[in-house]
Amino acid sequence: MRATTFSKFAKQIPLSWLPFADAASDGLPMARLLRLSLFKFTMGATTALMIGTLNRVMIVELNVSAWLVAMMLALPLLVAPFRAVTGYRSDVHISAFGWRRVPYMWGGTLIQFLGLAVMPFALLVLSGGGQVAVPAWVGPGAAAIAFLMVGAGLQTSQTAGLALATDQASEDTRPRVVTMLYTMLLVGAVSGSVAYSYLLSDFTPEILVQVVQGTALMVLVLNAVALWKQEPRNPERVAAMRKEVRLPFRQAWADFIALPQAKRFLLATALGTMAFHMQDIILEPYGGEILNLSVGATSALTAMLASGGLLGFYVAGRQLAKHVDPMRVAAYGLLVALPAFSAVIFSAPLEAGWLFRLGALGIGLGGGLFAVGTLFTAMRIEAAYIGLALGAWGAVQSASAGIAMFFGGAMRDVMSVLVENGTLGPALTDASVAYSMVYHFEMLLLFLALVAVGPLVKSSRFPITPHSQPLGLAESRV
Repeated sequence: MRATTFSKFAKQIPLSWLPFADAASDGLPMARLLRLSLFKFTMGATTALMIGTLNRVMIVELNVSAWLVAMMLALPLLVAPFRAVTGYRSDVHISAFGWRRVPYMWGGTLIQFLGLAVMPFALLVLSGGGQVAVPAWVGPGAAAIAFLMVGAGLQTSQTAGLALATDQASEDTRPRVVTMLYTMLLVGAVSGSVAYSYLLSDFTPEILVQVVQGTALMVLVLNAVALWKQEPRNPERVAAMRKEVRLPFRQAWADFIALPQAKRFLLATALGTMAFHMQDIILEPYGGEILNLSVGATSALTAMLASGGLLGFYVAGRQLAKHVDPMRVAAYGLLVALPAFSAVIFSAPLEAGWLFRLGALGIGLGGGLFAVGTLFTAMRIEAAYIGLALGAWGAVQSASAGIAMFFGGAMRDVMSVLVENGTLGPALTDASVAYSMVYHFEMLLLFLALVAVGPLVKSSRFPITPHSQPLGLAESRV
């Protein structure tokens, strides 16, 4: 009786109260959509493991040099430019069952699984904790291969998965579907961070092996559930595709990049992404070294950034529900980030931890708006191959984020040496100056991104597919 009563009560809840309830369609019902979103959840958890947990474990517990850690974390981004190739190959892939996206999603999952399975052993050898004497190059080499495999698996499965979601969703619900997927990415990152912090609270090498390999098993199982019966078998499509003349990737890429404003769009995506991600490496050290925040307080900044990103997704949905141009939404994100970065900068001289946290929340909000705006634009470009368009956007975003994180950390280190030596003059001798330089440079990148975005807003020369229905969360409106 109670179950029946609850079911009746649930059916009386207005649809507009349920986030993403309007993302479902006849071709992609809610149950299948929820399963499909699991591949984004596993990406978030894996990213939290690599950039957050393993970053700290390698430096602190395993005593690996910071430069070597930074290099290892940057290795997966070497395969980011191949996302465009992966997307295109999934567009034109011919299989006996008529699948296009599933083989690439599952293949990427297996590569990611294998990389995570061997990673903890490679890290232990890298740190010198192995029980068997091996040549010095074995540790870095094994770790590099493991990180490259994880990166290649992630890039492959995510590109094909996003293209699969675009294929299955209707034209009206497609943007809301992708917003839901990226929300699941943040949920996975936050959930993973909390879980890893708890599981590794009493660190031992054995526990590290169990946690990382447990993550590998989780990725394999959840991605298998996500893929189950998502792409129907279609032998007729195989027969039709065999008769089609497929362009080589070089020609398909040339046609895509020749679209009006395509180069400017990719440049704007690169500049904006770099502006938001240069501070990823230095945000927590800033809070600890300059504002004397505790480890727990600085760790909570990840949750602040994620919360800001979720808020950005929600605000973007409301704006797009009013048919606001997606590149205008991206520009809103850049504008929001300007005072957010200023708040982080001024938190040091004012010794205001609350201002620092508010700035972190604002950076997440601006980043969420910018990511949603550029992604929706990529989805609506009138390209012959949707996988290629999404792959190009993902390649630029991933590569730009990795380059930005590297240069953010490097700039902070170089400026710290100059400040300590008094090279910048007696007025710039405080430790916060090195961090401030990075944030000021990010603000410069924000202005450059705004210059690049300007002509893309309501540009009649930028061919995009119009949408006829609002793009909100459960049709939410102001």
